[in-house]
Parts: sequence; C-alpha cells; structure tokens
Amino acid sequence: MPPSTTSISTQTVHADDALNTLPPSLGVELQDVAPALHVSTTFRYSRDPEQLKEVNEVDLTAVEGHIYSRETAPNATRAESILSSITGGRALVYSSGLASLFAVYTYFKPKRVSIGGGYHGAHGVIDIHTRLTGLKKLPLDCPAEDLGQGDILHLETPVNPTGEAYDIAYYAAKAHSRGALLLVDATFAPPPLLDPFAHGADIVMHSGTKYFGGHSDLLCGVLVVRNDEWWKGLWTDRMIMGNVIGNMEGWLTVRSLRTLELRVTRASRTAEKIVSWLANHPSDLIDQVFHASLQAEDLGPDSWLTKQMPKGFGPVFAVHFKTPDIARRFPSCLELFHHATSLGGVESLVEWRAMSDATVDKRLVRVSIGVEDAKDLMEDIERALGSLQGSVKE
Repeated sequence: MPPSTTSISTQTVHADDALNTLPPSLGVELQDVAPALHVSTTFRYSRDPEQLKEVNEVDLTAVEGHIYSRETAPNATRAESILSSITGGRALVYSSGLASLFAVYTYFKPKRVSIGGGYHGAHGVIDIHTRLTGLKKLPLDCPAEDLGQGDILHLETPVNPTGEAYDIAYYAAKAHSRGALLLVDATFAPPPLLDPFAHGADIVMHSGTKYFGGHSDLLCGVLVVRNDEWWKGLWTDRMIMGNVIGNMEGWLTVRSLRTLELRVTRASRTAEKIVSWLANHPSDLIDQVFHASLQAEDLGPDSWLTKQMPKGFGPVFAVHFKTPDIARRFPSCLELFHHATSLGGVESLVEWRAMSDATVDKRLVRVSIGVEDAKDLMEDIERALGSLQGSVKE
C-alpha cells in the first residue's frame, strides 16, 4: 500500500497492490496488471485437515482468502482497500447507496434523526425505519436540545439537487453536544473535494453509483467509519442481510476508482466555469442558479466553505427556470446533455427533477457535469436557451 502522504491519484492506482498476491502463505505473486473479474460465490477450503477450524474459532472479518461472497469476495475487497485509503477510514461497500444508508439506521438504531431536504430516497429509508422502530424525524435546524444520546444528525453536503454546501463542523458540534452522531452523505463531493472526517463527521456515506462508479454502469453504496467496533458490527449485519455488492459491480468499481481524481476535478472545474458564466449572463428564462461556488457569504479567505472544500465545489448544480413549462422543455433543447436521472458519470446529464422527486420545485432542473469540454457544454446550453427563448416569445 502506498504511503498515506501520497496523492489520491496514486492511492487509487496502488492502494490495493498488497492484494496482487495469492494468500501470503503461498507466496505467489499474481501476474495480472489489471485485476481479474472473479465471478465465484464460494471458495475452496484448505485440503489440509489440520488447517480446518470450526466457525466459532474463526474471525470471519480477518480470514486469509475468501470463504463465501456474502462475507468477502476478491473484487469487493479490492474496492474496499482503495476506498479505505482515500477516505481516511474503514470502508464497506454495499449493493446500492440506499442499501448502505439502510444499514446505518439498522445498526445504530437512533430514536431521532435530524435531517433537511436532500435526496428523497434517504427520506424513504427513514420512513421505513419509522414504520419498523418508531424513528422520529426532526428538521435539520431543530434545537440541539431535541437530540439525545445515540441519535443521528443526517447531513447531506453538497445537497441534492442544488449542489449547495453546509458547514460540517457546525453540525458536528451541534450533534456531539448532545451525544448524537453526525452522518455525512458526501456523494456530491467525493475525494479529493471533501474530507468529512476532518470536520467532525462520525460516519461518511457515499452513493458509489455516482462518482466512485463514474460511468453510469453500476450500483454501489459505501459506508466509512473510524471506529473498529462499528465497522465490525456493520460488517456482521451486512453478512447476515446479504446487501453486498455484486462481483461485476465490485470489479467495475475498482476500474472506475483508478481515474476518480482525474474525472472529479475536471468535472468540478467545468461546473464552476459554467455556473459562473450563467450567473454573469442573466437570461429572461432563468430565475436563479444554485451551486456551492455561488455562496458568496461563505467564501472568504477564512470562511468555513473555503476550508471545507479547497479543491473545488462539485460537478452538480441546479437551475430554477421562470416557469415549470420552461423547465420541462429545456432538456429536450440540449444536444450534448443526456436527459436522464442520476449523476456522476463521464457524460453530462440534465434532469427536469420533478420527474423523479415529487417534493422538488417544478421549475428546477438539475445538471451533472461530465468530462466534456467546458466550451462545448456552454455553447450547447446557450443554443438551448436561444431556441427556448424564441419558442417562448412565439
């Protein structure tokens, strides 16, 4: 494994180097430069009877090699090795982002959760736990006194669908003052854009489907913790519930992580250029543009946002159009943006958000910037606005 001081780009390529051998007891180095896709769900025990142990004599989280893929599997183990290195904790991968979030609320069993708007799927998970356990939902800005020991303050930053950021340190202090835990969903700002642990997070969650996957071709969820007891408990729950990532998805995640920094930093820079251009070239069709880079009051030299996201503000932003009809028609006027839900892929996406989130303002369009050229994307947006402007006047 590379030193912890190496860059994220180096870690995403080399953090799993230690796995380029068969089990150490055999001492055989694998020759594959690109890790193989392992499809097996079960793995042979040793042929030596002296090596066989009863299950209650074995720590399944630390077995050399693999036994059954609901416990560990080669591709998932590689992905977790890389993710642990770049996130600064111990990572677990799940079958989807919402599966990882369900795992958090199952393991920690809070009585109350403080949460804002954000991703409607997260609220769906909380609603299930409310039905099962009586979990009470509180507003994000509820008084600190409303929280208690073991409760969760659930913070999404940057938040879906607008890409605006929240002060992690502020909410960490609030949660910890009452013995509550701070869960940060950092999907919109993966490494190297944001390190939630550096600002007080207890649990970090990512929908790995987005930037860790990066190619719109896999489902993945990620949890990261720094407490070994929590990690082992979450691991055990995952083994029992079976909400593990598939073999193909684990392999695709490793492939995608190799280029994480290249993709994310480029997309974030491009998004900031486009957001600045839109903000400085008002359109009769647009009411407001939302993005963390536009939070002027939080962007001074010593401000929390500058310290929290020094390497960029994320590739996702949102546009409020003047009317729902304009928002509905805008995506169809674009050529380079795919009109589709989700985000984080190499291709730029645009979505009239009302199609997938019933709680959102119907004038809102969410934009996820990919790796295309900024000038090309701006010209595409300009053409679309011009076309729409003409049809609106007619």
